[in-house]
Amino acid sequence: MYKTTELFDLEHTIAKDLLSSHEYPWEVLQLIKEEILKLGEQLDKNEYKEIKENVWAHVTAKIADSAYIDGPTIIGKDTEIRHCAYIRGSALVGDGCVIGNSCELKNTVIFDGCQVPHFNYVGDSILGYKAHMGAGSIVSNIKSDKHNVVVKDEEENYETNLRKFGAMIGDYVEVGCNSVLNPGTIIGRHSNVYPLARVRGVVKANSIYKDERKVVEKYDD
Repeated sequence: MYKTTELFDLEHTIAKDLLSSHEYPWEVLQLIKEEILKLGEQLDKNEYKEIKENVWAHVTAKIADSAYIDGPTIIGKDTEIRHCAYIRGSALVGDGCVIGNSCELKNTVIFDGCQVPHFNYVGDSILGYKAHMGAGSIVSNIKSDKHNVVVKDEEENYETNLRKFGAMIGDYVEVGCNSVLNPGTIIGRHSNVYPLARVRGVVKANSIYKDERKVVEKYDD
């Protein structure tokens, strides 16, 4: 459940080639900047405009005048960057996304259809296809002791050798309002996180995370 292809449908990002070449998605975090610079030079100049140095935006993207975007960054087709959004660079934002009021991104891949709409922070992370961050939910990307992040589940620990690593959020994941995803969090596809949750470690696909003591499997009505 940690592998790149288990978390994400790679047909929904222009970072497909980069991600598909690595078994675990966090292995690409240190390569995002380089990949954006490479992709930016390959974009169709009839569809993407370089609105400032190393910042490429699709001609259909809607970008608020008050938004601040640093490079390298790519903003996809029909994506909306709202009032006072802050993109600090090394951000690859897909098609049909929303980056909302006072949200901050850095060193992150955002798949198509993903919404980060209200007062969110996402750093050193990957958010999957049609994933959604509830208002005020944030990703913590560095441990308080500043040691390298370890991905932990009930059976095994994975040494990432990364000091900064936020979360890998699978396709269609819903993160509730004012939740905190601790460094090294992995959330499997189609899972839901309750509001005000503090998430650490691995949440299996098709789960409902209520708190650390109560994670239940989804079922059809």
